[in-house]
Amino acid sequence: MRTEDREYFKRMLEEKRESIMHDLGLLETHLMKATSAESSGDQIYSDHMPDLGSDAMEREKAFMFASRDGAYLGQLESALKRLDEGTYGVCRVCGVDIPRARLEAVPTTKICVSCKEKEHDEKNS
Repeated sequence: MRTEDREYFKRMLEEKRESIMHDLGLLETHLMKATSAESSGDQIYSDHMPDLGSDAMEREKAFMFASRDGAYLGQLESALKRLDEGTYGVCRVCGVDIPRARLEAVPTTKICVSCKEKEHDEKNS
């Protein structure tokens, strides 16, 4: 991979990492406020069952988003490590360079399109 491509993808991955970390911080703040309000009895409609159900669903969604973002953060960290090691952009299956368009579409990928299609076909057989 050319130096300018490596720098381009490093910036892209780092920007995505910062965005995810920001989102995780917001989710954590939201969850902490909801948990604090719940434990202190400060909920405005604490005796209204539909509102309690809605609050629980919102918390559940926030946990789901945090889990998903945490997994993606791990993939970004792994991609940055591969970039530092010089293995970023190389298919882990066949060893060929992954096209730039694929890396731009899925910057955390470890596999080229043809190997991914074969993998998908094998799973669905």
